[in-house]
Amino acid sequence: MGNSNELAVGAALTGRRQGRPWPARLDFMQSASGLFLALFLWVHLFAEASILLGKDAMYRVTMFFEGYYIFGEPYPIIITLFSAFIFAILILHAVLAVRKIPVTYRQYRVYQDHRKVMRHEDTSLWWVQVYTGFALFFLASVHLYGMMSQPANIGPYASSDRVVSEWMWPLYLLLLVTSVVHAAVGSYRVGVKWGWLPARDPVLGRQRLKWLMRGFIVFFLLLGLASLATYVRIGLEHRDHYGERYVPTWLQESPPQTAIPEEAP
Repeated sequence: MGNSNELAVGAALTGRRQGRPWPARLDFMQSASGLFLALFLWVHLFAEASILLGKDAMYRVTMFFEGYYIFGEPYPIIITLFSAFIFAILILHAVLAVRKIPVTYRQYRVYQDHRKVMRHEDTSLWWVQVYTGFALFFLASVHLYGMMSQPANIGPYASSDRVVSEWMWPLYLLLLVTSVVHAAVGSYRVGVKWGWLPARDPVLGRQRLKWLMRGFIVFFLLLGLASLATYVRIGLEHRDHYGERYVPTWLQESPPQTAIPEEAP
């Protein structure tokens, strides 16, 4: 009873409210926005991987995201609006995350000393988040701006031309590595932070969650690299016809059939 009164008096003297909820709310918003972006990334990588099933499959996926199967004709503006929405979530997540990054040399030294003393992998993973998050903000911004400004340039040939002829493959390669690592490590840290562990035993749950993190990194890196390699191959084959749009096989004109001469009676 006495302790609660002392806390109340102390809060009144300092002018602060007891148990301010905003730090927890900001942490929750950071975790929620990060998980949303991670989920979007995994869906996006699966959509991009449709090229592994053939050009027609990737064409159908593109038409789906442009609303063709709902409105009866494609509307690239849908991709522009959705890309702008993702960009807004990315900015929100970055702003919420920056508040925890050391901004002075003294803070940086305190963290480094803490990491050396602890020798804990999770402490080092937080620094991985800082590096990949910083790089990802600029790399993803370039990619999202391209999607917002040129939403119609998506397809088996258009995307491959952008990768090869427009020399975007180095950016996409860096974006793939940083985004996959950042999303997997971030999801692991969110699970540990909020107690979402796949086991009742915290130690076992943390180990399982870490194996899931590593599995996600390996799987999506291999999937993304296979997709990027396919776009590079198509882009190299299509380099002499830069700008030509892909026509699906069901819309291509069938080759004329040679008439079979009638037999003489």
